[in-house]
Amino acid sequence: MPGFEIFGDEEKREVLQVLDSGVLFRYGFEGQRGGQWKVRQFEEAFSLYTGANHAQAVTSGTAALKVALAALGVGAGDEVITQGFTFVATWEAILDCGAVPVFTEIDLTLNMDPADLEKKITPRTKAIIPVHMMGAPARIEEIIAIADKHGIGVIEDTAQAAGARLHGRHLGTFGAIGTFSFDAVKTMTTGEGGMCITNDAALWQRMDQYHDHGHDHLPNPGGRGGEGRPFIGFNYRMMEIQGAIGLAQLAKLDGMVTAQQQNKAILREAAAAIPGVQFRDLLDPAGDSATFLTFLLPDKDKTDTVANTLRAAGAPATRWSENSWHYYPNWEHLLEGKTPCSDGWPFALNGKRRYVYDPKALPKTVAILERALTYQVPVRLAQEQETSICAALAQAGRAI
Repeated sequence: MPGFEIFGDEEKREVLQVLDSGVLFRYGFEGQRGGQWKVRQFEEAFSLYTGANHAQAVTSGTAALKVALAALGVGAGDEVITQGFTFVATWEAILDCGAVPVFTEIDLTLNMDPADLEKKITPRTKAIIPVHMMGAPARIEEIIAIADKHGIGVIEDTAQAAGARLHGRHLGTFGAIGTFSFDAVKTMTTGEGGMCITNDAALWQRMDQYHDHGHDHLPNPGGRGGEGRPFIGFNYRMMEIQGAIGLAQLAKLDGMVTAQQQNKAILREAAAAIPGVQFRDLLDPAGDSATFLTFLLPDKDKTDTVANTLRAAGAPATRWSENSWHYYPNWEHLLEGKTPCSDGWPFALNGKRRYVYDPKALPKTVAILERALTYQVPVRLAQEQETSICAALAQAGRAI
């Protein structure tokens, strides 16, 4: 990752067709666009690729979460359970709906711990959002079984796992809705962009309407200006240029995943020589989109030693416990209830805090991630980069 590594003539050709038509908007302008509907075609292609019945393109992975939550009817006072290792957008979308994010521990899949999920469900739980972090599946079948037992809808946050599968089935197709991100550093990218997929026609219709100010998109004599609006919505419409790039990138996705799997295997072999090293649990190695290689050391001190050695050797690895985007204890704006609203919303209502988050609430997650180091796996692994990382890993192994 990311997909911009292999931008080529295919993306240029698709984008130029849009520019030549002069139509950047996904709706209307039938006489001018010459039969080209790039966003619609991208939705159809993505639906076919994943095996989902419906796909709804949106402006970002964050927007995809917002649209999915709206489709499930999540609102003020509801609780939505997600995990304490995810990008901030997952819980920001929950808060923006007026709902309360509830966080679970992770396990060695580095995804939601089903046992802790069961403990966090209350009568107010409206939805569950497991996140397929770093391209590999959560224990989604166990999570779905728990959710079904309680009658709770599941949104799969598949932002980092386009192209990943579990036993041949695409991630994002297990829950009620799957959401994807195509931002600048994802395996397939449209610069910014996202997608929601579902097999439920009613949920798709709600997403289709909500993402476009509530427009029902039904034929009528007045055209777009005469469309009805069954409820309010927002503008999360994808542009035709994004759809064009998405079409070209989607055609390359399986090839990018294969390349990442091959490159990850090279780096994994080098990391495996470190004494005491452990790798994250992969439920289906063949279905791993291989966007990242994560390995764990036996304790924090050894992790410190390896991390410092890799950094000194010029091949630093990401340490999630030092990351402010993905790691619960470092989300100071969540923990401190920081908001631009003068009345403290959504953390407070009528001047009273609705909930307070304890930075020490997820000790298992902390214990796992403070031992974890990660390399992003490129689609194209240059020989110089491979040599540098493998040499640094060998040096780190000798250091402990």
